[in-house]
Amino acid sequence: MKNTLVFHFVCVIFASSFTTIKAQSMSHTIAAPVAKILPKQLKKHNQVRTDNYFWLNDRENPEVIDYLNQENAYYDAMTAHTKDFQKALFEEMKGRIKEDDQSVPYLYNGYFYITRYEKGQDYPIYSRKKGSLDAKEEILFDCNELAKGHTFFQLGGLSVSPDNRFASFGVDTVGRRIYTIQIKNLETNEILSDVIENATGGSVWANDNHTLFYTRQDKVTLRANQIFKHKLGTTADKDVLVYEEKDDTFNVSVGKEKSKKYIVIGAESTLTTEYRILNSDTPDAEFKVFQPRVRGLEYSISHFGDSFYILTNKDKATNFKLMKTPENATEKKHWKEVLAHREDVLIEDIEIFSNYLVVEERSNGLNHIRIMPWSGEGEYYLPFGSETYNAYTTTNVDFDTDILRYSYQSLATPSSVIDFNMKTKEKEIKKEQAVLGGQFDKNNYVEERVWATAKDGVKVPISLVYRKDLKKDGTNPLLQYAYGSYGVTMEPYFSTTRLSLLDRGFIYAIAHIRGGEDLGRQWYEDGKLLKKKNTFTDFIDCSQFLIQEKYTSPAHLYAEGGSAGGLLMGAVVNMAPELYHGVIAQVPFVDVITTMLDDSIPLTTGEYDEWGNPNNKKYYDYMLSYSPYDNVKEQVYPNLFVSTGLHDSQVQYWEPAKWVAKLRTHKKGNTNLYLHTNMDAGHGGASGRFEALKELAKEFAFLLDLEEIKK
Repeated sequence: MKNTLVFHFVCVIFASSFTTIKAQSMSHTIAAPVAKILPKQLKKHNQVRTDNYFWLNDRENPEVIDYLNQENAYYDAMTAHTKDFQKALFEEMKGRIKEDDQSVPYLYNGYFYITRYEKGQDYPIYSRKKGSLDAKEEILFDCNELAKGHTFFQLGGLSVSPDNRFASFGVDTVGRRIYTIQIKNLETNEILSDVIENATGGSVWANDNHTLFYTRQDKVTLRANQIFKHKLGTTADKDVLVYEEKDDTFNVSVGKEKSKKYIVIGAESTLTTEYRILNSDTPDAEFKVFQPRVRGLEYSISHFGDSFYILTNKDKATNFKLMKTPENATEKKHWKEVLAHREDVLIEDIEIFSNYLVVEERSNGLNHIRIMPWSGEGEYYLPFGSETYNAYTTTNVDFDTDILRYSYQSLATPSSVIDFNMKTKEKEIKKEQAVLGGQFDKNNYVEERVWATAKDGVKVPISLVYRKDLKKDGTNPLLQYAYGSYGVTMEPYFSTTRLSLLDRGFIYAIAHIRGGEDLGRQWYEDGKLLKKKNTFTDFIDCSQFLIQEKYTSPAHLYAEGGSAGGLLMGAVVNMAPELYHGVIAQVPFVDVITTMLDDSIPLTTGEYDEWGNPNNKKYYDYMLSYSPYDNVKEQVYPNLFVSTGLHDSQVQYWEPAKWVAKLRTHKKGNTNLYLHTNMDAGHGGASGRFEALKELAKEFAFLLDLEEIKK
C-alpha cells in the first residue's frame, strides 16, 4: 500500500550490474587480502555460533579501515586491465544523457516549480517561476554550489511555506541519512540562523508561515521516533516535542494533506499504522488520533472536502479497499465502504479531484489507472498495450482540474510524462526521456513476459528485454535481477545505461518473485517471515526456466540484487551456485541473525514483522537456516562482486565485509571475489549523477570481462 500523504523522502535508485572475472592469470600473482581471525562466541537459545570476523564491526578501528582499503586495492589491481574499458563505458552511458535536462514544471500555490541540470554538473538546481513559465527564474537551491568541498552531498525535504517566502531543506554530507535542516528566505536569499540537527530531512509548514514540524531520529539506532515543532527565528533547543513513539518497532513521519487543511503525523510498522491529525491553522493545538492502532490494521488517509478517504485492509481486506468517513468522526466504526475488496486486484493508491476519483490498481502483475467520475457514470481505464510497462500518477497538487498527470515507460520505451484530460480523454505528452547518441530505436528491442513454474506449482512472472536479432540458443549472456522483500514491486522500467548491456548481446530479466507485491498483497505475505525461502527458491526456479527455454545457460547467466536483494544473492549462491557464472551483491544484508539480534542497529526492531524476531527460537532457527553469512560452505562459488558504503545506515558495511572474508576461506576453485567499499558514501552509493555512473561502469566492465567482451 502506498502512503497518500505528501511526505518528503530522499529517494535512491540502485544502479545495477553484476560480475565475474576471467583474468585468472592475475589471480595467481596478486594475493587476496586475508582478514585476521578473532573468534567470538555468540550464544542464543542454548546454541553457540562462532563469528571469526566480528571485530570488523568497528568503523573507528584503524585496522578495520586498513582491511577495507586493502580490499579496494586488491579490486583495483585485479581489474586494472578493465580501467580503460570502464572509462569508455562511463563516457558511453554519460553520452546518452541529456546533461542540460529539466523536469516538467508543475504549478503549486502560484509558482511553477522546476528541477533542472546544467551540462557537466553532477547535482540538480531547484528553481521556480511566478505565475508563468515566461517569468524570471528564481534559483532556490543550486546543489552544485552547496556540494562544493563535500565528497557526498544530498539535499532533501524541500518544503516551501504557504506564503512562498521561506523554504526549509535538509542536507546530508556523509551519506548516513542524518540531515541538518535549515531555512532559506527566498526573498533575500539569506540562510537563516535556524539549524536543526539529527533530523530525517523532511519538514512541513503550518499555515501561519511561522511554525515548522519535523522528524528527529534516535542517535544510535537512527529510528525516526520524534516529531518536534519549531518556531521561525528560534534555536533548536527551544523546539517543542509534540509526539514521541515509544514502540521501537514503529517509525514516525510528518506531512501535510493535499487539501492543506491538516498536518498529519504517521506512525508505521510493517503490519500496523496510526495517524494523528492537526488543523494547519492551529499549530499550537493538540494532535488528535485518527484511529488508534490495532495490530494488523493498516490504513492511509486522504482529505477532501469534509471527509477523509481511507485505504485500508480492515476486515481482512488483504488487497485493500477504499472507505470514507466524516472529518469529525474518524474512528473505524464510522468508516463506510466506497470501493470493495477484490481478491484479484490490489489497490495501490488513489488521487482525488473535484470531479474524479483516480485509483491505481494492480492485477495479474500489471498496474492500471482507473478513472471514476464522482457522478458514478462513465468510469474507464487508461489503455496500455505492452506486457512490461509501468504507469503511475505523478505530481497532481490541485483538486479543481480535469488534468491527470501520469508517467509511462516500459523496458524498451523511454519514460514519458503525460497530461491526460479525464473529461475529453485527450492526452499531451509533456516530456519524453531523451536518449542521446543517435543510435537508440525502441523498435530494435523485444519485450516479453514469461511465466516460470516454482517448485510448489506457483507461476512466477519474468519481464524480459533484448535485441530483436537475438537467437534463443542458450549462448546469450543474461542478467537476472530481483529484490523480493518489503512488498516492493519491481516495475519494468526503462534504463539508458542498460543499453550498454543490451547492445552487447545481453538479455535483461526481472524476476517478480514472492516477497514483493507484484501479484498482490498475498504475493508479499507468501515471501516473508516463515515463508521467506519462497523468495530464494522462486529466483532459482526462474533461473532454471530461463536456462531450459534456451535464453541462456549457466556459463552465461548472471544475477544481481541490492540490500535485501543482496540477501537474496547471498542465499542463492549458497543454495544453487552452479547456475550462475557471476553475481553482483550491492550493499547486501547477509548477516541476518547477528543484525536482527542487535537492536542498536538502525532499522532492526522495525523489521521484526518482515523477517521475524530471532529472540523467538522459532524465528531464530528459520533465519539461521538461510542467513547467507551463517551458511557459507566449502564449495565452488560464482565470481562475486560485492559493494558497500562505509557510512551505510541501512546495511552496515561490516555485513558484506565479514561475508567476503568468510567466503575467502571457504570457496573452492579459482573464481574471483571482490569487495569494493565506497569510503565516502552510504546505502545509495555516490551522490552525484556522474559519480554514480562510474560505479555502474565498474560493474558493467566486470560483467563484460567475464564474457570476454572487450569493447
